[in-house]
Amino acid sequence: MPHVHSAAAGHRKRLVVVFCLTLGIFFFEVIGGLLSNSLALLADAGHVFTDVFGIGFALAAIWIAGRPATSERTFGYLRLEIFAAVGNAILLFGVAAFVLYEAWRRLSEPPDVASGLMLAVAVVGLAANGVSLYLLRDAQGASLNMRGAYLEVLGDLLGSVAVIVAAVVISLTGWVQADAIASAAIGILILPRTWKLLREALDILLEATPKGINLDDVRGHILEAPGVVDVHDLHAWTITSGMNVVSAHVVLAEDAKSGDILDHLGICLSEDFDVKHSTFQLETPEHVLWEARAEQAQL
Repeated sequence: MPHVHSAAAGHRKRLVVVFCLTLGIFFFEVIGGLLSNSLALLADAGHVFTDVFGIGFALAAIWIAGRPATSERTFGYLRLEIFAAVGNAILLFGVAAFVLYEAWRRLSEPPDVASGLMLAVAVVGLAANGVSLYLLRDAQGASLNMRGAYLEVLGDLLGSVAVIVAAVVISLTGWVQADAIASAAIGILILPRTWKLLREALDILLEATPKGINLDDVRGHILEAPGVVDVHDLHAWTITSGMNVVSAHVVLAEDAKSGDILDHLGICLSEDFDVKHSTFQLETPEHVLWEARAEQAQL
Protein backbone atom coordinates (compact mmCIF):
# COMPACT_ATOMS: atom_id res chain seq x y z
CA MET A 1 0.00 0.00 0.00
CA PRO A 2 1.37 3.51 -0.76
CA HIS A 3 2.35 6.05 1.89
CA VAL A 4 -0.27 8.70 2.65
CA HIS A 5 1.17 11.69 4.45
CA SER A 6 -0.81 14.02 6.68
CA ALA A 7 -0.72 17.79 6.33
CA ALA A 8 1.13 18.10 9.64
CA ALA A 9 4.04 15.88 8.61
CA GLY A 10 5.73 18.66 6.63
CA HIS A 11 6.03 20.80 9.77
CA ARG A 12 7.53 18.15 12.05
CA LYS A 13 10.93 19.88 12.43
CA ARG A 14 9.34 23.12 13.56
CA LEU A 15 7.23 21.24 16.06
CA VAL A 16 10.35 19.58 17.48
CA VAL A 17 11.93 23.01 18.05
CA VAL A 18 8.72 24.25 19.70
CA PHE A 19 8.69 21.14 21.90
CA CYS A 20 12.23 21.81 23.14
CA LEU A 21 11.47 25.49 23.81
CA THR A 22 8.26 24.60 25.66
CA LEU A 23 10.04 22.02 27.80
CA GLY A 24 12.64 24.63 28.74
CA ILE A 25 9.93 27.16 29.65
CA PHE A 26 8.24 24.57 31.87
CA PHE A 27 11.32 23.90 34.01
CA PHE A 28 12.17 27.61 34.16
CA GLU A 29 8.67 28.60 35.30
CA VAL A 30 8.41 25.82 37.89
CA ILE A 31 11.67 26.91 39.51
CA GLY A 32 10.72 30.59 39.25
CA GLY A 33 7.21 29.96 40.58
CA LEU A 34 8.48 28.04 43.63
CA LEU A 35 11.14 30.60 44.42
CA SER A 36 8.79 33.58 44.00
CA ASN A 37 5.71 31.84 45.49
CA SER A 38 3.68 32.96 42.45
CA LEU A 39 0.53 30.98 41.64
CA ALA A 40 0.33 32.73 38.26
CA LEU A 41 3.77 31.37 37.33
CA LEU A 42 2.97 27.90 38.65
CA ALA A 43 -0.40 27.97 36.86
CA ASP A 44 1.31 28.93 33.65
CA ALA A 45 3.90 26.19 34.26
CA GLY A 46 1.03 23.70 34.67
CA HIS A 47 -0.43 24.90 31.40
CA VAL A 48 2.98 24.61 29.76
CA PHE A 49 3.37 21.08 31.13
CA THR A 50 0.20 19.98 29.35
CA ASP A 51 1.60 21.65 26.24
CA VAL A 52 4.81 19.63 26.59
CA PHE A 53 2.70 16.49 26.86
CA GLY A 54 0.31 17.59 24.12
CA ILE A 55 3.01 18.63 21.65
CA GLY A 56 4.96 15.45 22.42
CA PHE A 57 1.82 13.44 21.78
CA ALA A 58 1.25 15.39 18.56
CA LEU A 59 4.79 14.55 17.41
CA ALA A 60 4.23 10.88 18.24
CA ALA A 61 0.92 10.95 16.35
CA ILE A 62 2.62 12.48 13.28
CA TRP A 63 5.32 9.80 13.41
CA ILE A 64 2.81 6.96 13.77
CA ALA A 65 0.51 8.50 11.16
CA GLY A 66 3.42 8.41 8.71
CA ARG A 67 3.50 4.62 8.79
CA PRO A 68 2.37 3.06 5.51
CA ALA A 69 -1.20 1.92 4.96
CA THR A 70 -1.93 -1.80 5.06
CA SER A 71 -4.72 -4.04 3.83
CA GLU A 72 -6.13 -3.97 7.38
CA ARG A 73 -5.81 -0.17 7.75
CA THR A 74 -6.21 1.22 4.26
CA PHE A 75 -5.82 4.85 5.42
CA GLY A 76 -2.95 3.96 7.73
CA TYR A 77 -2.89 5.72 11.11
CA LEU A 78 -3.86 9.20 9.97
CA ARG A 79 -6.78 9.47 12.41
CA LEU A 80 -4.34 9.33 15.35
CA GLU A 81 -3.64 13.03 14.76
CA ILE A 82 -7.31 13.78 15.44
CA PHE A 83 -7.23 11.71 18.63
CA ALA A 84 -4.15 13.73 19.64
CA ALA A 85 -6.13 16.94 19.14
CA VAL A 86 -8.96 15.58 21.32
CA GLY A 87 -6.45 14.56 24.00
CA ASN A 88 -4.90 18.04 23.97
CA ALA A 89 -8.30 19.65 24.37
CA ILE A 90 -9.24 17.45 27.34
CA LEU A 91 -5.92 18.23 29.03
CA LEU A 92 -6.41 21.95 28.53
CA PHE A 93 -9.91 21.82 30.04
CA GLY A 94 -8.46 20.06 33.09
CA VAL A 95 -5.72 22.64 33.52
CA ALA A 96 -8.20 25.52 33.20
CA ALA A 97 -10.42 24.02 35.92
CA PHE A 98 -7.48 23.50 38.30
CA VAL A 99 -6.12 27.01 37.77
CA LEU A 100 -9.51 28.63 38.33
CA TYR A 101 -9.99 26.68 41.55
CA GLU A 102 -6.55 27.63 42.89
CA ALA A 103 -7.09 31.28 41.94
CA TRP A 104 -10.38 31.38 43.86
CA ARG A 105 -8.70 29.82 46.90
CA ARG A 106 -5.79 32.28 46.87
CA LEU A 107 -7.99 35.33 46.54
CA SER A 108 -9.19 34.80 50.10
CA GLU A 109 -5.73 33.89 51.46
CA PRO A 110 -3.12 35.63 49.27
CA PRO A 111 0.50 34.67 50.08
CA ASP A 112 3.55 36.91 49.72
CA VAL A 113 4.95 36.99 46.21
CA ALA A 114 8.44 37.95 44.99
CA SER A 115 7.31 40.19 42.15
CA GLY A 116 10.81 40.93 40.78
CA LEU A 117 11.69 37.29 40.16
CA MET A 118 8.15 36.65 38.93
CA LEU A 119 8.53 39.42 36.34
CA ALA A 120 11.94 38.23 35.12
CA VAL A 121 10.77 34.65 34.62
CA ALA A 122 7.60 35.79 32.81
CA VAL A 123 9.58 38.00 30.41
CA VAL A 124 11.85 35.08 29.46
CA GLY A 125 8.78 32.87 28.97
CA LEU A 126 7.14 35.53 26.80
CA ALA A 127 10.20 35.72 24.54
CA ALA A 128 10.43 31.93 24.14
CA ASN A 129 6.70 31.63 23.44
CA GLY A 130 6.99 34.40 20.86
CA VAL A 131 9.63 32.39 19.00
CA SER A 132 7.45 29.24 19.12
CA LEU A 133 4.40 31.14 17.91
CA TYR A 134 6.41 32.53 14.99
CA LEU A 135 7.55 29.03 14.02
CA LEU A 136 3.96 27.73 13.99
CA ARG A 137 2.30 30.75 12.34
CA ASP A 138 1.95 29.07 8.94
CA ALA A 139 1.77 25.44 10.09
CA GLN A 140 -1.33 26.04 12.25
CA GLY A 141 -3.48 26.31 9.15
CA ALA A 142 -2.35 22.92 7.84
CA SER A 143 -3.99 20.56 10.36
CA LEU A 144 -5.91 20.34 13.62
CA ASN A 145 -2.88 18.76 15.23
CA MET A 146 -0.71 21.77 14.37
CA ARG A 147 -3.54 24.15 15.27
CA GLY A 148 -3.75 22.51 18.68
CA ALA A 149 -0.02 23.09 19.21
CA TYR A 150 -0.39 26.69 18.00
CA LEU A 151 -3.28 27.37 20.38
CA GLU A 152 -1.32 25.88 23.27
CA VAL A 153 1.63 28.15 22.57
CA LEU A 154 -0.70 31.13 22.13
CA GLY A 155 -2.24 30.35 25.50
CA ASP A 156 1.27 30.21 27.01
CA LEU A 157 2.13 33.59 25.51
CA LEU A 158 -1.06 35.19 26.84
CA GLY A 159 -0.32 33.56 30.18
CA SER A 160 3.13 35.17 30.23
CA VAL A 161 1.54 38.55 29.49
CA ALA A 162 -0.89 38.07 32.39
CA VAL A 163 1.97 37.16 34.73
CA ILE A 164 3.96 40.23 33.65
CA VAL A 165 1.00 42.53 34.30
CA ALA A 166 0.42 40.95 37.73
CA ALA A 167 4.11 41.26 38.65
CA VAL A 168 4.14 44.94 37.71
CA VAL A 169 0.95 45.59 39.72
CA ILE A 170 2.33 43.80 42.78
CA SER A 171 5.65 45.63 42.49
CA LEU A 172 4.03 49.07 42.21
CA THR A 173 1.08 48.68 44.61
CA GLY A 174 1.77 45.66 46.80
CA TRP A 175 -1.65 44.21 45.90
CA VAL A 176 -0.74 40.49 45.93
CA GLN A 177 -4.23 39.40 44.85
CA ALA A 178 -3.14 40.39 41.34
CA ASP A 179 -1.27 37.08 41.19
CA ALA A 180 -4.47 35.07 41.70
CA ILE A 181 -6.40 37.25 39.26
CA ALA A 182 -3.71 36.76 36.60
CA SER A 183 -3.86 32.99 37.07
CA ALA A 184 -7.66 33.09 36.73
CA ALA A 185 -7.28 35.08 33.51
CA ILE A 186 -4.95 32.37 32.20
CA GLY A 187 -7.56 29.72 32.96
CA ILE A 188 -10.36 31.68 31.29
CA LEU A 189 -8.28 32.38 28.17
CA ILE A 190 -7.74 28.65 27.68
CA LEU A 191 -11.43 27.75 27.46
CA PRO A 192 -12.90 29.20 24.21
CA ARG A 193 -9.98 28.17 21.96
CA THR A 194 -9.93 24.72 23.52
CA TRP A 195 -13.67 24.27 22.91
CA LYS A 196 -13.24 25.22 19.25
CA LEU A 197 -10.40 22.72 18.83
CA LEU A 198 -12.41 19.93 20.50
CA ARG A 199 -15.51 20.66 18.41
CA GLU A 200 -13.58 20.54 15.14
CA ALA A 201 -11.84 17.31 16.11
CA LEU A 202 -15.14 15.67 17.10
CA ASP A 203 -16.69 16.75 13.80
CA ILE A 204 -13.97 14.80 11.99
CA LEU A 205 -14.44 11.74 14.21
CA LEU A 206 -18.20 11.91 13.55
CA GLU A 207 -17.46 12.18 9.81
CA ALA A 208 -19.34 15.45 9.45
CA THR A 209 -19.23 17.27 6.14
CA PRO A 210 -15.95 19.23 6.04
CA LYS A 211 -16.13 22.97 6.59
CA GLY A 212 -15.91 24.82 3.30
CA ILE A 213 -17.65 22.04 1.35
CA ASN A 214 -21.32 22.54 0.48
CA LEU A 215 -22.81 19.23 -0.64
CA ASP A 216 -25.47 21.01 -2.68
CA ASP A 217 -22.71 22.74 -4.65
CA VAL A 218 -20.88 19.43 -5.08
CA ARG A 219 -24.09 17.80 -6.30
CA GLY A 220 -24.64 20.64 -8.75
CA HIS A 221 -21.12 20.31 -10.18
CA ILE A 222 -21.54 16.54 -10.63
CA LEU A 223 -24.89 16.98 -12.40
CA GLU A 224 -23.35 19.54 -14.74
CA ALA A 225 -20.87 16.96 -16.05
CA PRO A 226 -21.71 15.85 -19.64
CA GLY A 227 -23.46 12.48 -19.62
CA VAL A 228 -24.55 12.56 -15.96
CA VAL A 229 -28.30 12.31 -15.37
CA ASP A 230 -28.45 11.87 -11.59
CA VAL A 231 -26.38 11.45 -8.41
CA HIS A 232 -27.29 9.82 -5.09
CA ASP A 233 -25.62 8.49 -1.92
CA LEU A 234 -23.37 11.54 -1.93
CA HIS A 235 -21.08 11.74 1.11
CA ALA A 236 -18.17 13.96 2.14
CA TRP A 237 -15.97 13.57 5.21
CA THR A 238 -12.44 14.14 6.50
CA ILE A 239 -9.84 11.45 7.20
CA THR A 240 -7.46 13.86 8.89
CA SER A 241 -6.83 17.59 8.55
CA GLY A 242 -6.17 18.51 4.94
CA MET A 243 -7.52 15.21 3.54
CA ASN A 244 -11.16 15.49 2.48
CA VAL A 245 -12.94 12.57 0.83
CA VAL A 246 -16.05 12.39 -1.35
CA SER A 247 -17.98 9.34 -2.55
CA ALA A 248 -21.09 9.19 -4.72
CA HIS A 249 -23.20 7.00 -6.96
CA VAL A 250 -23.34 8.69 -10.36
CA VAL A 251 -26.05 7.71 -12.87
CA LEU A 252 -24.97 7.94 -16.52
CA ALA A 253 -26.88 8.42 -19.74
CA GLU A 254 -26.85 5.52 -22.20
CA ASP A 255 -24.32 7.15 -24.55
CA ALA A 256 -22.05 8.52 -21.78
CA LYS A 257 -18.31 7.87 -21.87
CA SER A 258 -17.42 6.70 -18.38
CA GLY A 259 -13.69 7.44 -18.66
CA ASP A 260 -14.27 11.04 -19.69
CA ILE A 261 -16.82 11.53 -16.90
CA LEU A 262 -14.42 10.17 -14.24
CA ASP A 263 -11.68 12.52 -15.44
CA HIS A 264 -14.08 15.47 -15.43
CA LEU A 265 -15.40 14.76 -11.92
CA GLY A 266 -11.94 14.16 -10.46
CA ILE A 267 -10.60 17.45 -11.82
CA CYS A 268 -13.75 19.32 -10.77
CA LEU A 269 -13.65 18.16 -7.14
CA SER A 270 -9.89 18.65 -6.86
CA GLU A 271 -9.83 22.18 -8.26
CA ASP A 272 -13.15 23.57 -7.04
CA PHE A 273 -13.50 21.84 -3.65
CA ASP A 274 -9.92 20.81 -2.72
CA VAL A 275 -10.93 17.13 -2.60
CA LYS A 276 -7.95 15.01 -3.62
CA HIS A 277 -9.55 11.63 -2.90
CA SER A 278 -12.89 10.91 -4.57
CA THR A 279 -14.68 7.64 -5.32
CA PHE A 280 -17.54 7.31 -7.80
CA GLN A 281 -19.76 4.33 -8.51
CA LEU A 282 -20.97 4.71 -12.10
CA GLU A 283 -24.47 3.35 -12.67
CA THR A 284 -27.07 3.04 -15.41
CA PRO A 285 -30.71 4.00 -14.86
CA GLU A 286 -31.57 0.29 -14.95
CA HIS A 287 -29.17 -0.38 -12.08
CA VAL A 288 -30.82 2.35 -10.01
CA LEU A 289 -34.19 0.63 -10.48
CA TRP A 290 -32.62 -2.68 -9.48
CA GLU A 291 -31.19 -1.09 -6.31
CA ALA A 292 -34.62 0.34 -5.46
CA ARG A 293 -36.28 -3.06 -5.85
CA ALA A 294 -33.58 -4.74 -3.78
CA GLU A 295 -34.02 -2.21 -0.96
CA GLN A 296 -37.80 -2.64 -1.09
CA ALA A 297 -37.43 -6.42 -0.85
CA GLN A 298 -35.36 -6.05 2.33
CA LEU A 299 -38.08 -4.03 4.08
